[in-house]
Amino acid sequence: MLSFIGVKDYGISSPDNFSAFASYGFHPVGAGVPWLPAGAQIGIPANFNSTSDDSKGITNRTIFINGKAVDWSSEVGSALQEALVLSLDAQKFAIAREVARLQSAGPVLNAAVAPVCLGGVWVYSVLMKQLFGLHTGPLLFRGGVNILALGLGAVSFFLASDSVRSWIDYSSDRRAAGVSRVYAQGGVEFYDKMLSRNQTLRSLMGQKGVEMYAPSGNLFPSNLLQLKQTPYTARRQGILKLLVEENA
Repeated sequence: MLSFIGVKDYGISSPDNFSAFASYGFHPVGAGVPWLPAGAQIGIPANFNSTSDDSKGITNRTIFINGKAVDWSSEVGSALQEALVLSLDAQKFAIAREVARLQSAGPVLNAAVAPVCLGGVWVYSVLMKQLFGLHTGPLLFRGGVNILALGLGAVSFFLASDSVRSWIDYSSDRRAAGVSRVYAQGGVEFYDKMLSRNQTLRSLMGQKGVEMYAPSGNLFPSNLLQLKQTPYTARRQGILKLLVEENA
């Protein structure tokens, strides 16, 4: 099934290390890493079977928003349907992006952030106790230093996880878009559709949508220290920049 995206175009030396499955949702998801025995799995959503002429992969599903089924024949339902239909080039980019993320061990890097920051808490605690001479000091002061170290570790985790995720996202986009100009153009379309979809969901979901999605279609941050997702507008702009550089 993955031959559908042009595995040869992407230059995968061992396509047998990748397998596909039908996934829930509206964009590809990936799990695992290709250089482990179990290999990597990429989920292909049902809307990838849809075209502008045949949207059964979308309209034969019932989607509930705020407890109400989306009416695909309504104006807003038609807008959502249009945002979910991707050209073949956009589909190729979307799956190639997941292949690139898994090949670069994205899941492993994301999972490594937490234990590294946990180790950092211990380092912070030891260094601060040495700095202030508290290894044999009052228990209350040592407890305060431990709490401060935990706080620094938490901040480090939020900042590091955002940095690692953004690096993986931008790197995966560049590698997928770098396959060919067609893939890059597909990437621009993919993010245009993602933004359009989120803008439509913002309208459909009412107040919850306003709280979740920015008017641009980006996701609002989870909190003051952590992004929910690398901004789709920035990812689209990165691919547009590659196209401009190619034309220069």
